Amino acid sequence: MATLSGIITAIMQVAEKSPESVSFDAIAALAEDDMQAVNRLIESSLKSDVALVSQVSQYIVMSGGKRLRPVIVLLAARALGYQGDEHVRAAAIIEFIHTATLLHDDVVDSSERRRGMDSANTVFGNQASVLVGDFLYSRSFQMMVDIGDMRVMRILADATNTIAAGEVMQLMNVHDPDTSEEDYQQVIYRKTARLFEAGAQIAAVLAARNPDVEGAMVDYGRNLGTAFQLVDDALDFDASPEELGKNLGDDLNAPMKQPTGLSPRWHRYPNPTTNKR
Repeated sequence: MATLSGIITAIMQVAEKSPESVSFDAIAALAEDDMQAVNRLIESSLKSDVALVSQVSQYIVMSGGKRLRPVIVLLAARALGYQGDEHVRAAAIIEFIHTATLLHDDVVDSSERRRGMDSANTVFGNQASVLVGDFLYSRSFQMMVDIGDMRVMRILADATNTIAAGEVMQLMNVHDPDTSEEDYQQVIYRKTARLFEAGAQIAAVLAARNPDVEGAMVDYGRNLGTAFQLVDDALDFDASPEELGKNLGDDLNAPMKQPTGLSPRWHRYPNPTTNKR
């Protein structure tokens, strides 16, 4: 098991490299052992006596993706000195909640591609995708109980509710040309940044850190999640389908992604696909 000093040293070594040479894979490698434990837990938790549930769950969860959100939980917990193993369960829960939102999003957006493959709704149909998304939500709540920490359960329950409200908020702005930048920021916080925030906060709770540290982790998760979604939306203008892993413009065809006044602002900046930092 990696020690706190070892993780800090490894992070510093990564940080000393030039920005162009730092990759997500290099950062994720710091949590490789824990991530393998997460993947094992995910696979065992997907089992169901209903064949279609297992098929759709396995298809979407095991179809790739960088597991960014679980990695945040794992690295944050270790960096804060946590020595237990409940961060593995928390990371798996975060991934299940995220995957459930993907299943629902692809139905709402009528997306045909996800992670470079046919989306689950394309392969199995909209009804199966929605219902299996519900299964993943409910399985994540079963796993929350296993952690046995009321604060962790509260954070995850609140985050899940916020995400659902964000979905409805986006739907309310369907094709509204007057959608403001503030509305857009609210949607990306609720639909994306809130889960990043929860993952980082849970790491501090498990490590029994003081409120100042916990608050700093909340800020870090929220800001990272916001930046992630801003870049993801920008890529929907300029990236190729191969780079994006889904059809170009799928997110722009959603009920509300960027307000009309915000879209041209992306072109003030270099193409994110050619200036990765």
